[in-house]
Amino acid sequence: MKKYRIKTVLAFLTFVLGAWGIISCEDYLDKAPLSDIDAEEAFKNFKNFQGFTEELYNCIPITNSADYHNSIDLGEDVYWEPGDQRPLAYSIDQGNYWAWNQTAYGWFRAGGSPNSNSRFDKNRLWGLSWYAIRKANIGLANLDKLVDATDEEKNLIAGQLYFFRGWFHFMLMQYWGGLQYIDQVLPSDMVFRLPRLNYQETANKAAADFQKAADLLPVNWDETTVGKATLGNNNLRINKIMALAYLGKNLLWAGSPLMNEESTGNQSYNTEYCKKAADAFAQALQLCESTGRYALADFSKYREIFYTYNQSGKIPGLKEAIFMENLSESGGRWRWNQVNDYRPMTINASGLKVYPTANYVDYYGMANGMPITDPTKKDPESGYDPEYPWRNRDPRFYNDIIIDGEKCCLNSAGNLAENRQYASLYTGGLYRTSNGTKAVLTGYMNSKLTSKLMNDFDGYKENNVTVMSFMRLADVYLMYAEATAVGYGTPQSKADKYNLSAVDAINKIRDRAGVGHVASKFLGSTESFLGEVRRERAVELAFEGHRFVDLRRWLLLTERPYTLKMAIEFDRAMDIPNSELYKDPKNGHVLNYRYTVLFERKLSKKHYWFPFPKEDVNMYKEFKQNPGW
Repeated sequence: MKKYRIKTVLAFLTFVLGAWGIISCEDYLDKAPLSDIDAEEAFKNFKNFQGFTEELYNCIPITNSADYHNSIDLGEDVYWEPGDQRPLAYSIDQGNYWAWNQTAYGWFRAGGSPNSNSRFDKNRLWGLSWYAIRKANIGLANLDKLVDATDEEKNLIAGQLYFFRGWFHFMLMQYWGGLQYIDQVLPSDMVFRLPRLNYQETANKAAADFQKAADLLPVNWDETTVGKATLGNNNLRINKIMALAYLGKNLLWAGSPLMNEESTGNQSYNTEYCKKAADAFAQALQLCESTGRYALADFSKYREIFYTYNQSGKIPGLKEAIFMENLSESGGRWRWNQVNDYRPMTINASGLKVYPTANYVDYYGMANGMPITDPTKKDPESGYDPEYPWRNRDPRFYNDIIIDGEKCCLNSAGNLAENRQYASLYTGGLYRTSNGTKAVLTGYMNSKLTSKLMNDFDGYKENNVTVMSFMRLADVYLMYAEATAVGYGTPQSKADKYNLSAVDAINKIRDRAGVGHVASKFLGSTESFLGEVRRERAVELAFEGHRFVDLRRWLLLTERPYTLKMAIEFDRAMDIPNSELYKDPKNGHVLNYRYTVLFERKLSKKHYWFPFPKEDVNMYKEFKQNPGW
């Protein structure tokens, strides 16, 4: 597989590892005397082998920073300033999926221009995944050389290698579908003839690797003999809970409608895969609950799962983050530019601009747990009123979203006009009209990944640190709910040997935020319940890069209303002075509350999968391109 990028991977490993005798490359440079490294030496003991394995952690990509911006939210969740073609989201909206390997602001690209500044393009998914898979295979092929080691040490090395081989395949599968599963060291001069597997066949192989990893790894490295040497610094090391949680995610994805269709032609869920997924999640959750290794953060600390502000560069995540993106340059990649993307030019005079869509914000229902069925109409059942659209909403709404009248700009000189210091998001307001395409066109701003308050024209100087989690504990509970309801049949079902039902798992996440439980009207059937599962994922995981994959795996990406990106329009009622509104924007009174469509995606069946690079699929006939590309 892979003509340019995979051969680049092989060449790099040949250069680095050739002297170890793993790959034949005798004359790659003029070597100094005694510079050869014996093959036995590299893998003979835990310290040496772990040194080899450590690079796999550095192959974990950065999702939230590509040239000091990000474009991880590719669903209907955000709207970038129109006309700027650099964010990958722009190309996805246009249906140009070839841009995954072309655009500057995305985290998939294989390598090379534009703006490439390191091996396979810095911290991008495609190239580093194939590099890591090969490296994991080299390690597994040399396990027999680990002779000067305890059983614990051997298990830790093998467990990490199996996990990473499965994880990097899984990360690629999400976007490109079934793959050639590379589970051996392929000679660099080999003529590839490995056919693509379907999604479920590939997932079965990844599942076997995740299960091996779970069998070999501890819950907590701090409690191992090896881990004592790095006590307190083992938080990100691969462990049993990570392996079980990704085993479950891999199986749930394999059982989801898109992946089941790709494998079998059936567009429904595959209940057997979902049942296995539920059991894996149950094991992971039981370990979390019995050991305290991971725990849901208290809602008073909710922001610190994603973001820290003026805390001397502290990494967010708390005990809820299970598997995080690469921490490289975490203290600067967000702080110096990207944070400005979330505020209009009237506050921060730099940055691309990106704002939550109004239709996505509507997934945040009411504090009593009820959804908003029609945002333009009063609803006695939920208590929603379009004249007071921000009253009594889900508490996560107030954490994640900035609304009209909310203070969002500090100014030490004290001379800011109020329509700059307080969000003027009504129709005709300064935030909605100033600076054309960079204005807050949707009517909402994001505060989940930034501070509510920023200094005037100075956000980039503040100590902002944002690190995203590929997986956190709340996500595991939500995936368990989905897998259990489908696999075991009802919202009230439980996985084998676990005490939480599917609906209990959703309510556990709602309890943390102080939101009402799933209403009984949604518990009469699995299909009705899944609507609330999907809404809960939209709210709890908002702006964390999950939505695009979710819409795809549910076969909803091409369906209305998920193709729409909308804005709200409204007038301030002006029955109270602005000074009172600014004290309590949640109870703001508005008139003429209505919606406009900013953009509608025109996507087709082929847009459920990314295309493979043409030079790859042209290498040999067994490597099939994705349909439509």
